[in-house]
Formats: sequence, structure tokens, C-alpha cells
Amino acid sequence: MEKMKRTDNCGAARKEDAGRTLVLNGWVHRIRNHGGIFFINLRDRYGITQVVVDSDSPSGLVEVAASLHMEYCIAVEGLVRLRPENMINPDMDTGEIEISAQKMEILSKSETLPFVIDEQTNASEDLRLKYRYLDLRSFSMQNNLALRSAVTFSVRKFLTEKGFFEIETPTFIKSTPEGARDYLVPSRLYPGKFYALPQSPQLYKQLLMVSGFDKYFQIARCYRDEDARGDRQPEFTQIDIEQSFVSREDILSLIEQMFNRVFDETISIKLPETFPRISYDDVMDLYGTDKPDLRFDMKLQDGSFLASLGNFQAFKDALSAGGKIKVLKVEGGAESYSRKKIEELESVAKIYKAKGLAWMKVGAGNKLEGGISKFFEGKENEVCSALNASERDLLLFVADTNGKIACTALGAVRSKIGKDSGLCDPKQFSFVWVVDFPLFEWNEDENKWEAAHHMFSMPQEKYLDTLESDPGSVKGDLYDLVLNGYELASGSIRIHDSELQKRIFRIVGFSEEDGKKKFGFLTEAFRYGAPPHGGIAPGLDRLIMLMCGQTSIKEVIAFPKNSFAQSPMDGCPGDVDLTQLEELHLQITGENNANT
Repeated sequence: MEKMKRTDNCGAARKEDAGRTLVLNGWVHRIRNHGGIFFINLRDRYGITQVVVDSDSPSGLVEVAASLHMEYCIAVEGLVRLRPENMINPDMDTGEIEISAQKMEILSKSETLPFVIDEQTNASEDLRLKYRYLDLRSFSMQNNLALRSAVTFSVRKFLTEKGFFEIETPTFIKSTPEGARDYLVPSRLYPGKFYALPQSPQLYKQLLMVSGFDKYFQIARCYRDEDARGDRQPEFTQIDIEQSFVSREDILSLIEQMFNRVFDETISIKLPETFPRISYDDVMDLYGTDKPDLRFDMKLQDGSFLASLGNFQAFKDALSAGGKIKVLKVEGGAESYSRKKIEELESVAKIYKAKGLAWMKVGAGNKLEGGISKFFEGKENEVCSALNASERDLLLFVADTNGKIACTALGAVRSKIGKDSGLCDPKQFSFVWVVDFPLFEWNEDENKWEAAHHMFSMPQEKYLDTLESDPGSVKGDLYDLVLNGYELASGSIRIHDSELQKRIFRIVGFSEEDGKKKFGFLTEAFRYGAPPHGGIAPGLDRLIMLMCGQTSIKEVIAFPKNSFAQSPMDGCPGDVDLTQLEELHLQITGENNANT
């Protein structure tokens, strides 16, 4: 191999290299036989170079070239020469040159591929995951992971320059309730005892603040045993950050600076120096979601005036019961949305518990047509004026006695319209901070209050006196960063007072004994001069997904699980030997016991 060790990669040679002899190592991407002249596209992660074997090549090379198949791994030594003018390929970085092969060695052969390694593969997701090592050879996957590497390096460099220490926290921890199920690891040395894999480093990074490390970060692996969802994985990575002696604005400013640096350094995108800030109440009212996509405008409007203006009883009933009437104006939608398409939008609204989706179209002269227009005869001008609607607009309505349902249902409709209408440009990046979240939310199933984010978030100071008497009105010092309709990061200023922490535990149904049992090591630490502190944790997988213009985080993770939390490649989760179970003092029971 030493004689055929590469001198250059497959994306390096240019016309200035004409006359040079070089050695390339790579995979056969394509091979074409034109009457005994072989054109071989040789690929590595840097690019593709065309290699030519013809009648002028040294003895035996034609036979070697004739034996090649796609994805054979080979070494080639040859002379760089200019392509004829009419054979230059402008779509290739190396398209002005080719390599006239002088020597060739087959390093390893490939069996028939399960799918063609190409950017436009139609292979199923499970087939791609089963042969992930082949899927990763495609330029799209290699580019995605190259960007991931560059972003991670840029983050590390930025935070290190800002004085942050990168500190690892344990991956074997005590099981604590953090919103999802823990992955548990049985202990061989302590039968019946279990470690948990961390859902986040939350408690440990707070302990680091107590320890005096006032600026911490970690590219942290996290684990949550949740039901499958499109943009989630059982294991994922977050950029975990915590600081002492800071306010909310300090954290927000730091993250804005970090993303400005990262986007500029890695994909040459200039972001605004600051991102918009919208309160939770306002964002729900205007967009129907706390994860608004601001790449398009289309705000929800208040339709309360319609209850008294027309004769539509559903509007009157919703408003009289203390609910809301929300309106969405779709500019030009009268022509593009047929009754069938509106029914598809209605099915989206019903997923979010709406009873239906009312509609009207604005025709010539502000004449209202279709849907519920008959209930507003003679009131067309008032309706259009109040909603700033004009000819060819489509008006969509959701009314409900529960105002939140009206907002969220119509917000979901807005999101679908944005995607269906091509308003969501994947090359546009619209960041927004959502702030002033409720600290608590009511769990109807369990008939109790629970933390909206987690139990260690600080209530805003003005609510400290009414925590127990009116939990529903309490706003937390909480903040989410949203990008293109995805929650990219979540954070808060933390509680650093043990007595206040006990009050929060009681409100969410944790007795002092439960608090000690689950989080005693944290509240104990707070007794020894804990500093005020706060933090945030942007999701690295989701960030790279959006930067790559993808819609699934599987496209930016080297070896992800499928939608059922399984790996078709290595077969995990899988069975283990009975001996291993016995060593752990475990016994598998049930009908599907494959270990017995």
C-alpha cells in the first residue's frame, strides 16, 4: 500500500496541475466503457475525479479496468492532463482535468449494492439505515456531517473565547423525574439498584455553579425514553450552557452572539445582531403556537366583532361562554383553495380539538361568497374593513369556548398553509425568542399543577407572593429560542434558594420527603452559598437539520435509530445472553421472552 498511498484527494486537482503525476485512492462512483476506453469516476469525501484507461495505458490496465464495478475501492497513479475543450464538465470542481492512469490496484471489491449511492436515491429509510455505512458515502450525508463537525468546532471556539470551561458530567446518574421516562442501567455490583442515563445534565450543571465554575458548557449526549416522533431520537446531543450571576438578557445576548458567529463561519449567513422577543401570551394569540414560523407573516386576528355583526350562532355561543373567535386571512387564497382543500385544512384544525373550520371567500366588490357568508349579508364591507381583506382573499375561522383551542387549531392551519404554499424557504433563517412562559400548567388527567418546563426554573419576582394562591397566573423567567417553526433551545434562570425550591416542589405535588429522595443532593448544595445562575441548551441535531435544509434529524446523525427506536443495521435493541442477565440479577418475564 505504501507505493500507492494517495498524494492528493479526489477533489483537489485543477488545470494548474496538468503534467503532474499523482496517486488517488477512493471508490468507483461510475464506470463507462466506450469501446475499450474506460472512464472511471473516482470518489472520496473531497470530490470526484475522472480517470481514463485507454489503449495507450500500460499493459494490463485495460483488463483491470474491465473488472471494476461500482464501489470497488482502488488506488490509481496517473498523469494529470487537460480535458478537450468540448469535454469539460462545468458541474464538477475537477471538470477541466482528467487522470491518465499509469498504475491501478484494487484495494478491495464490493458486492452488488442494495441501492445506488446517489443524491437522488429512492431507497426506503429502513434500507438506508440497515446499510448506513453505504448511505454515509453519499455527498449529501457527508456534507451534512461535515457541517455538523464545523458547527460543533465553531461553538467550542466561541464559548472557550468567552471564558467558558468545557466540563463533562456523568452519564450514569440517579434516576430523577424530568418529564420523560429514564433509560435505566442495572448495576451488577448492587443487585436491584439502577443507574439512569441523563435526560439532560441539568442538576450537575447547577452543581457546577455552586462549585464556582461560573461559565460551563458541554456538547452533551442526552437520553429520553419517549414515544417516537419525527424530529426526535432516543439519544440526542445538545449544546449545554450554564452561567452564574446573570440575568435573562445576558443569556439571550450570549446565544445571539454565538449563532451569529456560527452561521457566519460555517455557511456564510449573516444573522441579525438581535432576535425578536415575543411573550408567550402574544405568540399564542398571534400565531397559535409557541413555536411560530416567522418566515411568513399571516397573523391570526381577533374575530370577536363577528358575533354581534352577523347571525352565525356558533360565533355567538363561543363568545358568550368566554371563548374566542380567531380569524386567518389567506391573501389570494380564494382561487387556490377549493372546497376539498379547505376540508383538508379543517381536518388539521380538528386534530387540535376544533369543532370545525368556518370560511368565506372575498369576491369582486368585497362580496362574501361560500361557507358562512350568508350569515353576514349586508355586512360585507364591515367584515372586510375590520380584517383588512380584499378581493381574492380567503377567510378562515375557528371559534371555541376554550380560547386556547381556537388559537392552537387555527395556528396549525396557518402552519400547513405556509408549508403547502411554498412560503417556508429552507434557506431563510427566522429566529425568535419566546419569553414569559407560564411557570405551571394544569394536568387535567392527574388533577394537579406541574412544571411547564422543569421544577428548577425561577418564578418572576413579582409573583413570589402569590405562588401558592394563584399558580396559574405565575410567569417564569423562562425563554425558548425558535427557528423556522422548531423549538431550537429552551432555558431559564434557575432557583438557587432551597426554601423557594421546596415551595415549587409542594405546588407540583412533591412532598419534602419526595424532594429529598429525588433531588436532596441539589437542595443540600443550595444551603452552602449557591449563586444566582441560569442557562440554556440548544439542540445540536435540530440546529444542523435546519442549517442543512432537511426535515428529519436522521439526516444529520451518523447512526440514528428508526421511527421505532430500533437500529436496522446492528439490530438493537436486542437479546442478551442468559448469563448476562444472571450476573445482573435480572429475569425477563412475559410472552415475548427470547432470552429463555
